[in-house]
Amino acid sequence: MPASRAAADANPVTILDWARKVQAIAQSGLAFTNDPFDRERYTQLTDLVASILACELDIPLARAKGFWEGEEGYATPKVDVRGGIFEDGRVLLVRERSDGKWTLPGGWVDVNDSPSGAVAREIFEESGYHARAVKLAALVDKRRHAHPPGIHHIYKLFFLCERTGGAAAVSTETDAVQFFDVRSLPELSTGRVLAPQIERLHQHHLHPELATDFD
Repeated sequence: MPASRAAADANPVTILDWARKVQAIAQSGLAFTNDPFDRERYTQLTDLVASILACELDIPLARAKGFWEGEEGYATPKVDVRGGIFEDGRVLLVRERSDGKWTLPGGWVDVNDSPSGAVAREIFEESGYHARAVKLAALVDKRRHAHPPGIHHIYKLFFLCERTGGAAAVSTETDAVQFFDVRSLPELSTGRVLAPQIERLHQHHLHPELATDFD
């Protein structure tokens, strides 16, 4: 992870970075201001961000406006959890129906979820296996790693987990569940996980004394 983080830090700021920042300022402003003129100005900023993204991404304006639809209050990053289950040099992966590629099971943390509870829930929903989190191996800023660019600012929590029961089963989001040799990974869904992240998680599995990685 340190190597991929360094590479990402060297990248210039993108228009998506600027758009997220302006949207966050506008959203937080709308949450706290009582001045009708300020509300109008902040609303104009959100409309401007949507127009810029619609042009930059070549998508309909309505879709661009929908990226932050329903987002209220002080703007903060979204939280994504991923669970790494390693057994005999193999890692549990699921294949996403959306892109036909593989990833560690995981997804968004729901309101009222604890992080460890969220990753256990996601593992069960996407793979059919019951599991429990045993270590937070990494908490990273997605922008600082070599993921494809995305609209939202996301923190990714990578947990080492152990299987406690269940049986392999597909879901509405996944169409295959399989253990892979960590040295021979399939094509990954890189918006969700990167090979160096799986490799680093495996190092945490082999060396539990390692400190949690961050950023």
